Amino acid sequence: MKKKEIEKIYIEKINQLNKHDKAYFEHDKPIISDKEYDDIKQKILDLEKRYKYLINKNSPSKKVGYEASNKFKKVTHDIPMLSLSNAFSKEDIVVFLKKIKNFLNLKENVKIILSSEPKIDGISASLKYIDGIFVLGLSRGDGKIGEDITNNLKTIDDIPIKIDKPNFPKILEVRGEVYITKSDFKKINKNFANPRNAAGGSLRQKDYRETKKIPLKFLAYGFGLAEPTSFKKQSEYLKLLKDWGFKTSSFNNWLSSVEEIDSNHKIMEKKRSEIDYDLDGLVYKVDDLNLQKRLGFVSNSPRWAIAHKFSAEKGFSKIKNIEIQVGKTGALTPVAKIDPITIGGVVVSNATLHNEDEINRKDIRINDVVCIQRAGDVIPQVIHVDLLKRDKNSKKFLFPKKCPSCGSKAIKEFNSNTKKKDAVTRCPDLEFKCNEILKEKLKHFVSKDALNIEGLGKKVVENFWDRKLIKYPYDIFNLDLNILKKIEGWGKKSINNLKNSINKSKEISLDRFIFSLGIRHIGEENAKVLAKHFLNEKKFFGLSRDLNSSESKYRDELQSIDGIGNSQIESLKKFFSNNQNLRIVSRLVSILRIKDYKYLKKKTPISEKLIMFTGTFVNNSRSELKFLAESMGAKIVSNISKKTDYLVVGSQKPTVRKINEAKNFNIEVLTEDEWNKIVSL
Repeated sequence: MKKKEIEKIYIEKINQLNKHDKAYFEHDKPIISDKEYDDIKQKILDLEKRYKYLINKNSPSKKVGYEASNKFKKVTHDIPMLSLSNAFSKEDIVVFLKKIKNFLNLKENVKIILSSEPKIDGISASLKYIDGIFVLGLSRGDGKIGEDITNNLKTIDDIPIKIDKPNFPKILEVRGEVYITKSDFKKINKNFANPRNAAGGSLRQKDYRETKKIPLKFLAYGFGLAEPTSFKKQSEYLKLLKDWGFKTSSFNNWLSSVEEIDSNHKIMEKKRSEIDYDLDGLVYKVDDLNLQKRLGFVSNSPRWAIAHKFSAEKGFSKIKNIEIQVGKTGALTPVAKIDPITIGGVVVSNATLHNEDEINRKDIRINDVVCIQRAGDVIPQVIHVDLLKRDKNSKKFLFPKKCPSCGSKAIKEFNSNTKKKDAVTRCPDLEFKCNEILKEKLKHFVSKDALNIEGLGKKVVENFWDRKLIKYPYDIFNLDLNILKKIEGWGKKSINNLKNSINKSKEISLDRFIFSLGIRHIGEENAKVLAKHFLNEKKFFGLSRDLNSSESKYRDELQSIDGIGNSQIESLKKFFSNNQNLRIVSRLVSILRIKDYKYLKKKTPISEKLIMFTGTFVNNSRSELKFLAESMGAKIVSNISKKTDYLVVGSQKPTVRKINEAKNFNIEVLTEDEWNKIVSL
């Protein structure tokens, strides 16, 4: 499968996921089932694992939930409310535990105690207590910023307003799930589609007295900010919650082996229908909080926790049509338009077909009756065709040879890593004029993790595009807002809000700006890596003048950055070789105030130092050492250069070539013990 095809599939799935996130988190009206949603999410994560260059701000690996609505005051969480990676099988759990042990540098026979907790299908909330008084209640929001729903949460009997216990922390954020029992839902289901919808809709009532009419409940399971802490384990914390007056699950358990986990999962899945609230799986957390701290996080999910989902839900429907969608990187993704079907309480009308190879392998055709599955955080997918119901006159689906947007000959790129052609078909957009790609790049530019221009969502971008009001990113800042007065739905208030949002977006951090450009293979994490290395806009955009020269100094420098590979370098080269891209970047730089990348305010012995690790270490894994070094403000490089400050060498299997290169450059070579003394591990 070609890279372009992979990226197209990837972007299309992300767009689908974002659409469903909005319906689920903002409107509390999911349009697909949980399992279908899980399918989409898992496919995205699987693609990211397989193809390391895939990164997107809207990926479930980068964001949590959906941005907070404007109905309530927005408040930044003291500690982000992160999402969890998912497991769907016993094998996934084996991999999860193996990664933990590898990161912590533990032997295979060492047992890790996990806290097992039911994953309730409700609304996540965070309750902040100061001196035992409940002072602030927030929804999850996008994980970083939530909605202030304090008054609504105070109507829930399960939430203590005041806690008078000597061992209660001075400051504590109690985290848990707001939900409605199945039995209570039966009494109120005339107004809501399902219990989660009822819980979400009730919490978002502007009048807390309306919320009070709904029998909401709260189950506590976690914490955010905690000062001071007397507990050292998740199990200790759960026991303290009960002592402090919170309700916790009676199904909480503690497990230490794959066999125990698998057995417990099967038991809970069987009990699922008997439990008086909706469950969609179990959550496992490393019980030892010190180990949790060492493990840290990957993007927006912790290394020390995982959600073990229950089995997928399926249904059958007829394919009415197969449409080809064009993503911002040119990927042509086939999507099956099906007769609406309800799976797991959610109406599904679209299903991904992934790519041409997938269609051919499963022999999927228009008018076929197909099995649709939802599982994992992935778009609903077609599992197989019911051949017994196939029309005798049906014809094979022919994947288009040209881009449906611009007519360019579609291609499948050669993957230098796999030595095969990519599965994803792409529009090469050789002249950088494909309208669908330009339009998708505009949507990306204004999105939450890029410029974050509120009021300029996907539908608005589509509308403005159709009216020829915008075509390139810089057009947004030259938009004549008076024209909007003539467009239905745009009043004085909404126009002023958009104006303010556009002006606010003019100040942006370097990493978000790099990400906003929509350069292929340069997602949110790689944008941060580049910003962290170049520090300011001037140095980064030296690339545009230098990268394509025969004696590029930047190419070697890019190759030395840990996390930046040939795919990213080639994408940067291609992007900056195009005059239109250079013109867009130049105009944006003149309009925006791009802030330099800021390191930790607290100075450390290795702040801004270039560090390289080689070999196997005794006390910590190389991954953990890198993680700790970066958290102290260091830059991790993958190649030795004159600018490298330290080469840290493990006692086993170090690369001799790297050691010799370091000595030739007079770079200080440190043993593990010497390194630990510098950083005081």
